[in-house]
Amino acid sequence: MKTHILNALFLVLSITSLHAQILNFSGNIKDDLSKDPLVGAIIINQTTSTYTVSDKSGNYSLTANALDIIEIKMLGYTTFSCVANDLKSMITLKQDDYVLNQVVVSASRAAQKREEAPMAITSIGTTMLEEAKPQSLEQVINKVPGVLMADLGSEQHMMAIRQPLSTKSLFLYLEDGLPIRPTGIFNHNALNEMNMTMAQNIEVIRGPASALYGSEAIGGAVNVITRKPSVVPMAKVQLRGDSYGYRRIDANVESSTDNGKLGVSVGGYSAKRENGYLDHSDFNKSIISAIVSYKLTESLKFSSKTTYMKYYSDMGSSLDSTSFYDKDFTSLHNFTKREIELWRSTLTIDKTWNKNSETTAKVFYRKNKMGQIPSYRIKNDWTNPNSAKGEVNESSFQSYGTVVQHNQKIPSINTTIRIGASIDYSPTTFWANYIDVDRDERGKYIGYSTTDSVLTDYQTNLLNTGLYAQVEVNPIDRLFITAGIRSDHFKYDYSNNLEETAFSGAPNSINYFNAITPRLGATYTMQNNLGFYANYSVGFMPPQVSELYRGVKVPSLEPSYYTNYEAGTWYSLPKGLGYVETAYYYMRGENEIISVVQDDGSYLNENAGSTRHEGVEAALHLKPISQVFVRIGGTYASHTFDQFDTGKEDFSGNTMANAPNWIANMELTFKPEFLKGFRTSVEFQKVSAYYMDNQNTKKYEGYHLLNLRFGYQFKGFDTWVNVMNLTDELYASRVSKSAWGENYSLGSPRTFQFGVGYTLSQK
Repeated sequence: MKTHILNALFLVLSITSLHAQILNFSGNIKDDLSKDPLVGAIIINQTTSTYTVSDKSGNYSLTANALDIIEIKMLGYTTFSCVANDLKSMITLKQDDYVLNQVVVSASRAAQKREEAPMAITSIGTTMLEEAKPQSLEQVINKVPGVLMADLGSEQHMMAIRQPLSTKSLFLYLEDGLPIRPTGIFNHNALNEMNMTMAQNIEVIRGPASALYGSEAIGGAVNVITRKPSVVPMAKVQLRGDSYGYRRIDANVESSTDNGKLGVSVGGYSAKRENGYLDHSDFNKSIISAIVSYKLTESLKFSSKTTYMKYYSDMGSSLDSTSFYDKDFTSLHNFTKREIELWRSTLTIDKTWNKNSETTAKVFYRKNKMGQIPSYRIKNDWTNPNSAKGEVNESSFQSYGTVVQHNQKIPSINTTIRIGASIDYSPTTFWANYIDVDRDERGKYIGYSTTDSVLTDYQTNLLNTGLYAQVEVNPIDRLFITAGIRSDHFKYDYSNNLEETAFSGAPNSINYFNAITPRLGATYTMQNNLGFYANYSVGFMPPQVSELYRGVKVPSLEPSYYTNYEAGTWYSLPKGLGYVETAYYYMRGENEIISVVQDDGSYLNENAGSTRHEGVEAALHLKPISQVFVRIGGTYASHTFDQFDTGKEDFSGNTMANAPNWIANMELTFKPEFLKGFRTSVEFQKVSAYYMDNQNTKKYEGYHLLNLRFGYQFKGFDTWVNVMNLTDELYASRVSKSAWGENYSLGSPRTFQFGVGYTLSQK
């Protein structure tokens, strides 16, 4: 009996001693996936209500009793909690795509809290990218409410963000805040020039962002943010494929020196498809990026990124209505193609003058060459059923430029001022030759011969200079006001190598376009986590080089302007259950450039009188229990011509073509506690009916898709199976109607995607 009493007394004294013992704790906090240090993580002693913050290297130190409860929190990450005595020297936090308070960079070209940005912006985090295992970017970008990225196969695509599905230059594609193409040389497929292996996250801005990024950021901007070199050695390889001849290998290696000064990362992928579900749709792509970062001092850092890509794709024909509904996926073409070779290099210098002052300068070089025998340029010769006309063309550009931004905080008045300047000089060339095309008795285009008939041959030296400023004021607690303005100046120096009688016979000329694009917005978050924002912004877009000079005698297009009004709200649910956000926008376009079908079936670009774009977007992210995640997002929108009379037809009041009213995307994810590392999700996508043409004569009924995903992670291994279009619905990712009939871009049938990967990382 005495022994039991003595043991109990000893236990009580031990616990009392632990509570009374003040200890010093220190450690390092890293991202669970990248192993990058987390700067600004808050380490809270819940017992004493004291806290500290991790430094630039992710390090922290604090004093606590051994049994005090310690919590570590950071925006965009799940909370870590334990007793102080169990704290390890290194703690990793997992990214959480289901919290509202993400840190975003695209709203101001610098890191800031999501609730400080008065715009609709969504971050697709590392976790979502890692778990979705996308073969092409639309498989994750379509999870953003109000966004429809149409898959055209071979990583080619069309986009709809607050606009109809379009190949027009209404969307800006960025890599680490830099446009991947110069203004005036837009390509609707440009996201296929991205290195998905090296993407850390993707931020999508909805609505005009011209006040910060300049031209083409009209419907929105997509910013692919590259991962930084890991602070510990890491190597990763993934093998994947699908049931329709797709094969791909991803690999990257990265590390940093022990003192953290030098970091290196190299990664990319090689993908190919053979004998796909659609005839004449083979492609292959190889892309690699190398990143080097060097910290000269704590206040001066350098980083460079270089990307090289080679791409080849067959260019099959779209399907007519009979072939589509009969499931006859035979292509009319067997020689049309697209080839791309590119090189992008960027040097970034970050200088911190003091805790309130920093400057970032980016110097960039781009080289891009694309050659085509485009299927969409082949036209039948109606006087001879055995022949047709087409073209072979090549476009290329080189770019030299820089963007410099200075951020200055003024703590005394809770204000941040950002000022910047950019210059982009891009010499471009374009040529196209006629080809004679042979047809067989079935109407297939079976071969071609070159001719000496030149359609187009010109050079255009493009110069874009811009100045911008943005002021962010926090006059009272939880209220943020943002005002910005940008001044852009464009010079198109055009030289035509052909006579005035040629197909493209515009005379040598210099065209100037200028614009002032303002932005004003505010956000306010109440103490109950209910927030509001509103903004006014203007977008600007000069004509594209191809719109201005190809197939014309005298350039006649004017710039397009877009005025946007927007209001939104968000609410973070109690106890970390999730959040809900909504946005309403009204955007009016003036002089919008529209393709108008001609009598011969060709298209001519014209300035529309005015267009109206209006919609409501909503998203709900819900985490009812730790094992279940629910994401629901969508939009209801209308896109109409206010005034547009081509002289032959009056479209005023009509709905614009390829503009579905409803777009929705929903997903349920389950990660059971009884099987650690396992994940499964079911995703539903809905696109409602839309008109095929601006005349509003016929509608496509739209489609809905069901996707199912399974994955399992064990230590360094990761394996997955995705079933895309589970119900095998016959659908078209885009349908259009012309004088010659209907054109269906076939969507993927039921496809089984599978893969396995291994990550070797120093803990």
